[in-house]
Amino acid sequence: MTQGSDIEDARGGVGVGYELRAVIAGGAVLRGVVRDFSDARVVSLGQGLSLVPMTDQLFDAATDGTDSPLGFWRLPGGFDRRLAEWSSAGPLAYVEAEYFGGAGEQHAAVWVDGAVVLGPLHAPDGQPFGTDGSPISRALRRLGVVVDAGADEFAAVGLGRHRRSEDWIG
Repeated sequence: MTQGSDIEDARGGVGVGYELRAVIAGGAVLRGVVRDFSDARVVSLGQGLSLVPMTDQLFDAATDGTDSPLGFWRLPGGFDRRLAEWSSAGPLAYVEAEYFGGAGEQHAAVWVDGAVVLGPLHAPDGQPFGTDGSPISRALRRLGVVVDAGADEFAAVGLGRHRRSEDWIG
């Protein structure tokens, strides 16, 4: 992947912010596993995937008060264990991106059959993405997203449609 739309969509321009915190998986997988959380909303993306934005309300409902061992900013305590359980229904990813004025970071991890199979990946501020792409694009690729040459997975599923996690619900 080149550093194309992933950066353009997520890093934005001067004074423009982008923030995403979400669980991403096949739509049927997410609809089946989020029943325990009245605050969870499943939103369709491209290529058969959907996301559940990690809103403040969902974070509060999902946390058990412990720290997440995976290095994410807003993964609720204990939620990594729930993601592992949910992945028995199908692969899923937890992703985070935060950019403002061109500076920011990304995190991603993918679970399959109860185990982390990719990550946790981290692209710190100021570091170029490797030849494999950004953490989020790599996670999406592991979930089966396919792109044409010169494109990236981030844009292929439409993650640039909204600038904030809460905006996915509206």
